[in-house]
Amino acid sequence: MWSAASGNCHKVRLLLSLLDLPYERVLVRGNEREHQSPAFLARNPFGQVPVLVDDSVVLRDSQAILLYLALTYGNGRWLPASAAGQAQVAAWLSTAANEVAHGPALLRAHYRFGRPIDLAGAEAGTARLLAILEAHLAAHDWLVGDSPSIADLAIYPYLALAPDARIDLTPYPAVRRWLAAVRDQPGYVGMPGMYDHA
Repeated sequence: MWSAASGNCHKVRLLLSLLDLPYERVLVRGNEREHQSPAFLARNPFGQVPVLVDDSVVLRDSQAILLYLALTYGNGRWLPASAAGQAQVAAWLSTAANEVAHGPALLRAHYRFGRPIDLAGAEAGTARLLAILEAHLAAHDWLVGDSPSIADLAIYPYLALAPDARIDLTPYPAVRRWLAAVRDQPGYVGMPGMYDHA
């Protein structure tokens, strides 16, 4: 269950495509409040997309869904084998749910959808996040280890949607290189509004 405009839904759709897994998308119409219907709330009482239904498994939250898909279908590719690597991925999943959600994602919600926010706070948080990512990615090709992981997919969408959020990525060459590297993955799918310059 997904929404076409959601970056959180995009990260799940992206991993499904990278894994070459067949799936059915069920559109949830936010403007018709379908996410507040009894049927939807039975699957996610928080009333948020995405929701993944895989046989008897029903999961909410994009970070949890990425983890499930990587563990179930990733054949070791999208999640490191070591405890330290998995813990580093968990830290970036937390960053996606916190700093990204309260920075770039909020700015996009404000500028694209008119949501009232603490604009100065979201801008300051975004600047801090981008500085941290730039320093990390200047020294590493990927967020964790030597290959892409679900950490990269968790962080990617709302930074790739920088144009919608009126975020200028020009001062962040390492971040832009990383965005291009994610786009270059076989099976990549994008969404409207994503940054497409190296």
